[in-house]
Amino acid sequence: MTPHPTTLDLDGILAKGWVDRGDIPAAEFDRAERFYTAMRVHDARLLAVRAQASALIAQWTGHSSRDVGSFGTRLNLENSDLDLGIGEPVDHRPALMAALDGRARFLGERRTSLSTTRLVFAFDVDGVEIDLSAFTTDDFALAGRMLDQIDEAMTPSERICHTWVKHLLHEASRPKDYAAWKLVTYARFCPEFNWVPSPAKAGS
Repeated sequence: MTPHPTTLDLDGILAKGWVDRGDIPAAEFDRAERFYTAMRVHDARLLAVRAQASALIAQWTGHSSRDVGSFGTRLNLENSDLDLGIGEPVDHRPALMAALDGRARFLGERRTSLSTTRLVFAFDVDGVEIDLSAFTTDDFALAGRMLDQIDEAMTPSERICHTWVKHLLHEASRPKDYAAWKLVTYARFCPEFNWVPSPAKAGS
């Protein structure tokens, strides 16, 4: 694929920590909008896969899951995986590990905040990788409030701009900046949720 040309100062946008309509010239915004519309073509399939994955998680763990990743916030790229989360008391983690043994790959314990961690698992549904994070119950509740706020407050044009910058960073092979950019939306709408991300994967 031929890289998209850009007039944007990506370093300046990264330093600013946000991007909105005023940061992107009209001609480039048109390209960004077309790109964003193209990403939405994948929604129906990803919704179906997410429903299958959520049903499996409920069957295995007894918990309802929530989309905590870029698809849930409508900021995904074409080859995004799905990131689902559940809340689980820390002292129940051994039982959770046993319940998921042989069903999902254990990726490790990752830091969620300065004082809490989450367990991360992965499994596949219809060729899509599903990352499942088991948060503490308090962190899961906080993540839900944050995602509700993003859903309500982030404008369509902000979603287009954010996804365009994310795409440009991916095209430019800047994985550290890409990983940092994925978190700016969470930081903007819920600064107290000090999420330390899983290692960046292309397209997530």
